[in-house]
This record gives sequence, C-alpha cells and structure tokens, in this order.
Amino acid sequence: MATAPDTHQPERVTTLELFFDLVFVFTLTQLTTVLFEAPNGRGLLRVVEMLGVIWWMYGGYAWMTNAVNANTTLRRLVLFAAMGAYFVLALSIPNAFGGTGLAFGIAYLCVVVMHSALFTQANVASVVRAILTLAPFNLFAALVVVTGGALGGTAQYVLWGAAGLFEWLTPLFRGTSGFLIAPAHFVERHGLVVIVAIGESVVAIGFGASQLPVDGSLVAVAGVGLALSACLWWLYFGGDDERAEHALTALPQLERAQASVRAFGYWHMPMLLGIIAIAAVAREATAHPFSSLTWARAAILGGGVAAYLAGDVAFRAELGIGRGRWRAGGALLSLFVIPVGVAVSPFAETAVLVALLLAVILAEATRERVIG
Repeated sequence: MATAPDTHQPERVTTLELFFDLVFVFTLTQLTTVLFEAPNGRGLLRVVEMLGVIWWMYGGYAWMTNAVNANTTLRRLVLFAAMGAYFVLALSIPNAFGGTGLAFGIAYLCVVVMHSALFTQANVASVVRAILTLAPFNLFAALVVVTGGALGGTAQYVLWGAAGLFEWLTPLFRGTSGFLIAPAHFVERHGLVVIVAIGESVVAIGFGASQLPVDGSLVAVAGVGLALSACLWWLYFGGDDERAEHALTALPQLERAQASVRAFGYWHMPMLLGIIAIAAVAREATAHPFSSLTWARAAILGGGVAAYLAGDVAFRAELGIGRGRWRAGGALLSLFVIPVGVAVSPFAETAVLVALLLAVILAEATRERVIG
C-alpha cells in the first residue's frame, strides 16, 4: 500500500476532468438561480440541501479520477454518461422542490451508480475494497433522495436533508482507510472547481449588466463587482493552493485521506455556498446598483462573504497552512456591512466588502514580510 500508488497516481488534471468540472459548475449556476429567485430562508434551505448532496458526489468523482485513469474508451464513455446525468440533475434544480424533484433524484442515482462502477477499476486492491464498502452508503443516500423527490412537500425537505447529513457523516463511522490520495492532482482538481465557481460571480455581473448602457456608472459597478471576485481569488490562490499540496504530501496516507475529506470536503462547502450567495446578489446589484437592497439580499451578500472566509479559515487550519486571525475577523466584520446595502445601495455594500477584503489581504502580506 505504501509504495504501489506511486507508479500510477496522476500528477495533473486531464482535459476530460476539466470538461466534467465545467458541466458540474452548471449545477452551481442553477443553485444561484434558486437563491436569486427566492432570497429568503426557504430558498437558502433548498440551496443548502441540494448543494450538500451534489458536492458530496463531486468530491466522489474527484477521488475517483485521483485513483482511476479514464484512459480507455469504455471508461470515458461512462464518465461522459455521468456528465449527462449531472447535466439533467442541474436542469432540474430550479424547480426541484416543485415538479422536477423526482428527475433530480433519478439523475443523482445515476451519478452515484456510475461513480461506484468506475471506482472499482482502480489498480490498487485496497482502493477497490474501500469503494465496495462505501458504495452501499452512497446508494442508500441516493435512494433516499429519489424517495424525497417522488414524495415532494415536507417529506422532501426532511429526506433530502437527512440524505445529505448521512453522506457527510459517513467518513466518521466508515472511516477513510483504503483510499489513497495523489496530492498534486487532488489539490489542482479542487482548485479548478473553485476558480470556475468564482467565474460564476463574474458571469452574474454580466447577466445583470446585459440590458444596461455601457457608461461610467456601469463601468464603476462592474469594476467593483469584479474586484470582489478578484479578492476571493486572491484569498485562495495567493499561495494557499501550493501550501495545501505540500501539507498533504507530508502526511501519511491514512491521515492524508482524513485531512482531504475535511479540508476539501467539509470546509470547501461553505466556500462554495458563499460564492453562490455572492453571485445571486450580483445579478440584482448590477442591474440596480444604486437602489437599496432588501434586508434579505443584503444579508445574503454579506453572509456569502462571511461564509467564504469562514470556510477558508477552517480549510487553512485543517492543513496547518496559515493563521486565520485576519480572515476570521473579516468574516465577522462582513456581517456588520449588511446594513450598508439596505441604507445605501448594493454598490456601496460591495465596495465596503472589497475594502474589507483588501485590508485582510494587505494585513497578511505585511505580516509575512515582517516574519520573512
């Protein structure tokens, strides 16, 4: 187990995996639409429940391609079929708690079945044994999602929430023994999905501005929105991705798998939720930049930045790749910016959030120079 993986573990993400990620990110776009159209507690609950099960299986495919090379015609065809199932799942998201819940569930079941089938093609026996013990848990959760989609109503909320909770608790009672992680590929794969997700917030600005004249006001609004996305990029890709790879490489295989579940599974989920929330408000903020926001939309924007920072702090702490004091403070202060969107405008709230994130970035850079 200690030496065999080194002969086959991937070093870089393939273009086929990147294609898969592009299809997956469409699910995030659809979740953004849900929160944009229902900026309230129920809309947020729907997004959290769907993101929970969706992100679990995205992680499953990242782990799978980390262990299995899709270098044969059959494996590629199965991965393309999984993309198709993810695409159908994404198409059903906007009305998943209306009339398309069953379609969501069946597509999700297909995603799970094809994941388990591909994972059994791993070259290392311990990995095959590991996925054979994990697959029944995933299949059970998928069947719960199908049942919830078929029943609808309150039962759907309860069952989908239970399915997501069950999946994310699985590593606590099943463990991660047997799974092997190639750090370079694993970190790059998750970094790519984060950068494409951040791109969703940029696309949201474009949606909001598509019907507006290109003048000085639009340039200012778009510039501030892009600056917020740039800050999110800087916080993650300003060196933490490289440090994360080194941190995983330094861990023994068992501890590496455990850290990977927590750092790239649990703690990336609030980061993605934050990006979704920011993008959901960016559409409204760009279309009506100088009109005051409702408390709900202002809270989603400030809370989105706070969720992103909080997830990032936990991610860094899990891998021991940097102190989180400034970022934790930024997460807390982001919540105090919420009234600005209500009292002034989304442009003002976004500008203050950009200033806050820049202050965090500069404070950390100054500290690193002093230590260096």
